[in-house]
Amino acid sequence: MKEQVFNIQSEEDFTTAAIAVFKHQFNNNKVYRSFCDLLYIHPSDVQTIEQIPFLPIQFFKTKNVLSSTDEVQETFTSSGTTGSVMSKHLVTDISWYEASYLKGFHHFYGAIENYVVLALLPNYLERKGSSLIYMVDDLIQRSKQPESGFYLNNLSELAKKLIELGKKGQKVLLIGVSFALLDLIEAYHFNLKNTIIMETGGMKGRRKELIRNELHQILGNGFGVQQIHSEYGMTELLSQGYSKGNGIFNCPPWMRLLTRDTEDALTIQDSGKSGGINVIDLANYNSCSFIATQDLGKVYLDNSFEIIGRFDNSDIRGCNLMVL
Repeated sequence: MKEQVFNIQSEEDFTTAAIAVFKHQFNNNKVYRSFCDLLYIHPSDVQTIEQIPFLPIQFFKTKNVLSSTDEVQETFTSSGTTGSVMSKHLVTDISWYEASYLKGFHHFYGAIENYVVLALLPNYLERKGSSLIYMVDDLIQRSKQPESGFYLNNLSELAKKLIELGKKGQKVLLIGVSFALLDLIEAYHFNLKNTIIMETGGMKGRRKELIRNELHQILGNGFGVQQIHSEYGMTELLSQGYSKGNGIFNCPPWMRLLTRDTEDALTIQDSGKSGGINVIDLANYNSCSFIATQDLGKVYLDNSFEIIGRFDNSDIRGCNLMVL
């Protein structure tokens, strides 16, 4: 199945693979099967991806969402405030995750070996179980560039490295959490020509939240770059969407987003309407590939998308099925 998922070439390929994955998870994932049963939806009823049930993401906080009986190799956990319940993604075959982020990066940016990868992810480094750290650490290793690495609070070293690499004309990927990137440009000013600045979102309580346009304008000015790139991922997914600017994201071929009506969680909307984000991530073969997130956004006809906010708990409709 892995070969089929990571070699999708067309809409027809995607639909065929998605329905096959749905049948597998219906038959092998007890949590998802119970959810489908409550909705009275059986694989025999499903001919299109819009007919597949999307599991509310909150189930990853309270249940072991698994479609495999194999031993768990990695447990990824979400960051959360003290006392909050964290999501956990149990991964029984880490090679699915590795294939997804390596092929996904190559799809959008080319060979990782062409980049020095610098990571400014202090809040992620300070806790265990981050899927982002797992991915970035592997990208650093696979870049085979001795200058690639993580930076915690040593901003002066990072600034010096960025300027040095910029003068050499070396292609650089600087991936960082928003508040840390802001800390960096407040202390140092840059004029970078061959560096991709990729923010992974979130002030994580360290700073006042900014709207995306304002954040990207400040970062663009501070780093001297035309566009700020972004990564869209989460603990519960094994794939990422990427934006090369203007907050418009694209998915790799095995990932797709749809929007649902905010008043009726079971109704899928037409392209271009704002709604709750539903994600199909076929790399989640051994957990659940069909997830109703708490993000709000728009999906366009070419399958690109933008994120415009999040539901708060009072906004979540149609989730009486959470009592599973």
